[in-house]
Amino acid sequence: MNRPPVPLPAEHIPSGAADWQTPDARRWLAAVPARWAHPLWAVLALLVSMVWYISESPLAPCTSAEPYGTDWSGLGMMVVLVLTPYWVWRQPRLALAGLAAGLVGFAEDGGFTESFGEPYALAYPAAAAFTIAGIVHRLALAGRQRALALEAAGPVAQPLPAAALTFRRGRFSFALAALMLAVAGFGYWQAQQVADAYEERAANATHLSGRVAAHEQDDDGDDVLKVEADERTHRIGTAAPEDFPVDSRVDIVVDGDWAALVAEPYDAFDWELLAMAGSAAALAFFANGVDGRTRARRLRRGPLPVLRVLVREGHEDGSTWVFAADDPEALRPILHFHSLASFEEDEEEEREVDESDLDEASVVDLTKVREILQGEEPPPPLREAVLYGVPYTGAEVAFVAGDEHDDTEVLVECSVTAVKPAVPGLMERGAKRRSQTRERRNPQRPVEEIAASMAPTAAPRVWKAHSFSRAVGLGLLLVQGGGIWAMLDDGPSWTWLWLLVGLPWLVSAVATALTWRITADRDGLWVTGAWRVRRVQWDAITSVRHADDGIRVRMGKDSSVELSPTGWPWLERRMGREPYAVRTADELRALHQSPELRPAEEAPTARQGTPVGPPLVAVSALWGAAVLLLL
Repeated sequence: MNRPPVPLPAEHIPSGAADWQTPDARRWLAAVPARWAHPLWAVLALLVSMVWYISESPLAPCTSAEPYGTDWSGLGMMVVLVLTPYWVWRQPRLALAGLAAGLVGFAEDGGFTESFGEPYALAYPAAAAFTIAGIVHRLALAGRQRALALEAAGPVAQPLPAAALTFRRGRFSFALAALMLAVAGFGYWQAQQVADAYEERAANATHLSGRVAAHEQDDDGDDVLKVEADERTHRIGTAAPEDFPVDSRVDIVVDGDWAALVAEPYDAFDWELLAMAGSAAALAFFANGVDGRTRARRLRRGPLPVLRVLVREGHEDGSTWVFAADDPEALRPILHFHSLASFEEDEEEEREVDESDLDEASVVDLTKVREILQGEEPPPPLREAVLYGVPYTGAEVAFVAGDEHDDTEVLVECSVTAVKPAVPGLMERGAKRRSQTRERRNPQRPVEEIAASMAPTAAPRVWKAHSFSRAVGLGLLLVQGGGIWAMLDDGPSWTWLWLLVGLPWLVSAVATALTWRITADRDGLWVTGAWRVRRVQWDAITSVRHADDGIRVRMGKDSSVELSPTGWPWLERRMGREPYAVRTADELRALHQSPELRPAEEAPTARQGTPVGPPLVAVSALWGAAVLLLL
């Protein structure tokens, strides 16, 4: 049975605050962009069109009159083009500016003229038009959501709580932007050093005109021109040999044994790429920082609409999920975002913290983190809350909610990511979606139902690796053998370090998948893993569950026994079979909670299982020795 929502003290509920009811929430959720306007399609269209245009459009050949050099304005345009797909996803308004700049540059480059005769030249303006239409559609529906939220909130407006006024955004983004700007500046400085070094040497060199005698490649596979000039043959590297056909005339500069083409004076591409990447990252972080700070300041400008809602912290990613005020079962989320708690500065300065309290809190927090990572932490409770601000896609909000640990206290939290509607994503094939679907289709069976299907028995009960689990083990064994061969085949190298890192995990996984075993007898469980057989008394067990691809037996807060991997539950379900490891965990849970079902006898040694990790280590060592002998 679900727990009732944690109440919010009445003194923290603004007078006249309206409940966000399910009908209003459904209208709000209905105002979401159509699937064609999802940013993914626009990003893919832009990327494909840009790659197609760059690969197909002819490049002007380098000549002595127009030599290759660093085109900083062109690199600046490339920064905008690189950032535009990112902004389409994160900053749609900035993306409109980026698209406008891209189209201007496209026009200056003659792209619109080419588009009448070449499909590749038409692709980018078409992709830009599609992207603009999608952004306008998304912004229009965000405005519709804003209007619906204001309608649901009514005329009541309240200032932010004092704690939220001290919340600051953007500092981390600004720090990263400064770091990336320093990287870009270093790349720019190095590129200029290369250019200045050439200019200084070329000023004192001899300028000659020569004939291209042949094209060659050096030992590294780089293209080289053989140029005959002044009764000498010079070998000069080039990045575009097709621009200098055999018997053509080229201008060169010569200083002793050094020679360079006037058309290709220097190569600073690596430094230019570093400057461009650093500039793009710096601009992206700076824009994020400005956006976050602007949104946070907008919240603090004056009274805001308020809505009474229910909130819950996401069990998997820590995000905040908002539900309608009349949805105590949390059946239909409305929106979600990530948030951080905010405190009043005076309280922070005046708060006295005992060192023992800090130690205790740290232990609790670490225990909670460990439980979450192991999948054993129960879902956080639903809490009553008041939402401050107008919620719409991309908005910034704050909320005050009840404290699950103290009914008289409240927590003030501010969003650190934009509001997103809780609607199905474009692609829902990720691990999170599979997990949610699996839970809906295969909810945890009640203990009473499991116990009803199990008859008491005197002999010990045994669960062991089945066909699917052994298939996983054999597959990992092949990976292990192939990995040892691949790492050792090239002789001693730093890649052998991967064996030290990955081999222990592989050996454990293979041994567990092939021969895991759990035996239940009168006094407890014998759990056979990769390396040993562990005895777990019934009285020490606190929970048994199947998580991901393993079975976990927990004893208290700080101890557990885990077997992983134990098969492919998703494949067994696809084949219409009940996952064996899941059923094993369910039956163990029933035995734990129903002592009358436990076996009456003690398991003999022969039925307790034998770990195969040590023999597998020996086999792996022999296989590695054989590979080295065969080299």
